[in-house]
Amino acid sequence: MPFSQSAQISAIVGFAVNLQPRSVLDVGTGMGQYGFLLRTYLESVYLFEVSEQLRARQRRKDEWKVQIDGIEGFAGYLTPVHEYAYNRMMIGNALALLPTLPDASYELVLAIDILEHFDPEDGRRFLHELRRIASRAVLVSTPKEFHEQEVPANPLEDHRSVWTQQQLHELGFDSVLADPESWVAVARAAKA
Repeated sequence: MPFSQSAQISAIVGFAVNLQPRSVLDVGTGMGQYGFLLRTYLESVYLFEVSEQLRARQRRKDEWKVQIDGIEGFAGYLTPVHEYAYNRMMIGNALALLPTLPDASYELVLAIDILEHFDPEDGRRFLHELRRIASRAVLVSTPKEFHEQEVPANPLEDHRSVWTQQQLHELGFDSVLADPESWVAVARAAKA
């Protein structure tokens, strides 16, 4: 579906806020919820008033400091949120688009509830590409259990695989954020 499990939102956004990336690639944007949330939290400016009260405001678009790009395979999911929150949207198959991006081109790469839509071989290739283009971290989420899902109107939504924590660990995802329904796994880039 074009949105993710709500239970994992805080962990994912919290991870990004702690990392403070200057560039983010959101692969499989769906309706754009993570672009919007990251834009909101990564572009907030906190101001202290004379009375010592904390106030916050969003930076104006011409003041944005974070590059947030997205890849979406199904153009029908694009909304005005994408026009607002993302600097650049790439429409097409992620497995075809990712190899065109330079190594270490984004500090943070997100793939939220997309891995289960690949068969295992393509999923491993997908994770390799995500790690190749990330200079600091990759965060993926995928359901812990297989849920049958076929969407005739958008076959990209069909579930083709289920992943274990061990499989993700073997592919370089060495930490997992707490979530009851999904593996929210992080691979940090090797220090140069």
